[in-house]
Amino acid sequence: MKSFIKKIKEGEFYSILKIQSCIIKTITDFMHRRKVLQLMPVILAPETDPLCHSTIDATINYYGQKLKLTKSMLLHKQIALASKELSKIFIMSPNIRLETKDLQKTKRHLIEFTQLDIEFKNKTKKEFMDFIEDLIIEIFKAVKQDCKQELEKLKRNLITPTKPFKIYESEELKKEYGKSFEKIISEKSKEPFWILNHKREFYDREDKKQTGYYHNYDLIWPEGFGEALSGGEREYKYKEILRKMEQRKMSLKNHKNYLKIAKLGMLQKTVGGGLGIERLIRFITGIKEIKDILLFPRIPGEKIII
Repeated sequence: MKSFIKKIKEGEFYSILKIQSCIIKTITDFMHRRKVLQLMPVILAPETDPLCHSTIDATINYYGQKLKLTKSMLLHKQIALASKELSKIFIMSPNIRLETKDLQKTKRHLIEFTQLDIEFKNKTKKEFMDFIEDLIIEIFKAVKQDCKQELEKLKRNLITPTKPFKIYESEELKKEYGKSFEKIISEKSKEPFWILNHKREFYDREDKKQTGYYHNYDLIWPEGFGEALSGGEREYKYKEILRKMEQRKMSLKNHKNYLKIAKLGMLQKTVGGGLGIERLIRFITGIKEIKDILLFPRIPGEKIII
């Protein structure tokens, strides 16, 4: 409660909100200029992104139907682009991920957060990454131009990154730095960068000629701030989706409607990703703990006060 009262009274929080408002306006304007249509978010669904890491089950029963709280709109984005008319979409998506208490120590995890979810039809990972680099650069420029006083108050010297961002292969980094490669390279870097090829969810496209190579990517903030965006090219053919679900020993029953749509051949070739808005604000403001940029933070394992 003391930290909440302090945020209300201190002018620093106004500066954070001013920067946040500038970021969200810049994102929306950028999307509209690039003709990316906005889809409204889904909060409850029978099926949601399964994710590959451990989270506590977040479901409710509503009139006898078991509904999950949205972890991400990945499955819904794929299904939405089955429409012939749609080719580029974005969502400001509220996500619930009941992460385990041990993730408090990262200072960047939340159990409730907003994700900028983007998906393009018939585009490659290179084209998507190029789009994201343009967006990030535009956000930085807008904040530096419109929020000079706020950045000064927060003592943040924000450096606009230059294109193209550096690209690393995960296996090469792992050989050089070990399992903690992402943390180490983030701390060593001065500008955002990409890491390619991560073995994770069934929906990330696996190379047909190079088994075990995945056409996905993470965008990483420098200065030790860690992951910013995660995404990839998607599997869309039913047999591949089924093979990879079975390979991961997933319950097919939990995704029966998604699989039905895939079996009908409705899913299209798409690519996309999700950018964490709170993590973006945290990096731009230079504030070390993500809970300090939020008036009502939801931190893994911490008691919710208000």
